[in-house]
Amino acid sequence: MLTIRDLHVGYGSITALHGISLVVEKGSIVTLVGANGAGKTTTLRAISGIVPTRSGSIEFDGQEIRGVKPHEIVGRGLAKSPEGRMVFANLSVRENLRMGAYLRRDRPGIAKDEDYIFCIFPRLKERIKQTAGTLSGGEQQMLAIGRALMSKPKCLMLDEPSLGIAPILVRTIFEKIVEVNRELGLTILLVEQNANLALEISHRGYVLETGRIILEDTSSALRQNAQVRAAYLGGC
Repeated sequence: MLTIRDLHVGYGSITALHGISLVVEKGSIVTLVGANGAGKTTTLRAISGIVPTRSGSIEFDGQEIRGVKPHEIVGRGLAKSPEGRMVFANLSVRENLRMGAYLRRDRPGIAKDEDYIFCIFPRLKERIKQTAGTLSGGEQQMLAIGRALMSKPKCLMLDEPSLGIAPILVRTIFEKIVEVNRELGLTILLVEQNANLALEISHRGYVLETGRIILEDTSSALRQNAQVRAAYLGGC
């Protein structure tokens, strides 16, 4: 579904990604783990077309998308729920969801997908007319994921879905991520600082360190890796 080869990204004179390569198989959940500043968010921003890349290849669903405009990438089926949620604070829950479907014209399909989102996130239905800025952090995260799903993606990228959320809601949101993957067969690329939880729900993982991939394996193998356990899982 998604293949990155030798991708280099920089901000001015600073190189953020040093030739990373990774593969996301169709229907799988793949996670990128690493410390702050490792390059996880930059990787997603580069895939989304938000930051320019210096060299390399980004192939999505059999087509090269490096250099393609961000809205065209969304139109091809690659959506993202961004770090910090970035909901439209002054718009209602429903208006935020409809913004996610701005490229679509199939009204019956839009209504059906909205109903599905209210099914997996019933709190959003309870707050359908409420402005997004008044929601809790967890509710805003649900809304950000729902908004991304409204574009009807083939692949969903999630950037730090647990950030700033109460622990009890973090588990709920990760359960919903697994549910969407299983029910819709949706491919998911997950960036997450909570490495233990990310590796628990994903099929394969990559470990980023200062813009380089230093480890890759099945998620179960990475959870047992001594280096990963010491650096990211609290030695547990």
